[in-house]
Amino acid sequence: MAWDYIIQGFKEALGLITQDYVIEIALRSIKVSGLATLIAVAWSLPLSIFIGLTNFRGKWAVKGLINGLMGVPTVIWGLILYLFLVPKGPFGALGLLYTEMGISIGQALLITPIIISIVVNSLEAIEVEIRELALTLGADEIRASFQVVTESFGGIILAIIAGFNRAIAELGIALMIGGNIYVKGGYYNTRVLTTAIQMYTVRAEVSIAIALGIILMSIVLGINLLSNLIRKWLS
Repeated sequence: MAWDYIIQGFKEALGLITQDYVIEIALRSIKVSGLATLIAVAWSLPLSIFIGLTNFRGKWAVKGLINGLMGVPTVIWGLILYLFLVPKGPFGALGLLYTEMGISIGQALLITPIIISIVVNSLEAIEVEIRELALTLGADEIRASFQVVTESFGGIILAIIAGFNRAIAELGIALMIGGNIYVKGGYYNTRVLTTAIQMYTVRAEVSIAIALGIILMSIVLGINLLSNLIRKWLS
């Protein structure tokens, strides 16, 4: 029966989750996407604060562009980055193609619009009320802005976690920039959870694909649970 095939796959997958190879791929995924999130936050947070707390001409167009970039497919990002990072490309000399760092930079670019959009919306949702209250209590513009950012901390945490979850779950950039390379004991391995799941599914090795999928979903759901706990604690 069809269900027997799926059930058998899950049974075998449970025995594979603790295999060294599977754990290695999971840890690499967390490392690569964690670094991507840190890189994205480093440039997204200042931009978000500037956009969210500043009124300037064309602000609506900037926000529209950011929202539009959120919908760009990951394979398009992967293609663009590949053209830039390939040896004959503008940044080919950096040697980032088929490396973990290359994947991290690509994922950072992918999640930047997500982080900016969430943070800007969080800032704008409370800016007027909190800023006016702070100014009324005698704070200057800098302190008032700082208070707005502080009150938006829950939204910032949500943006960071949403960015990480998007990064670790994407396939296009990881496959096209990383190349899904694995050599036992090798240093330049780039196989992560999503690329491994895709490869083993194509090979019809469903048990290990399911094992990797269980780990990926556990990471995403665990991060979401942590996000909810943090936001509840901050509220």
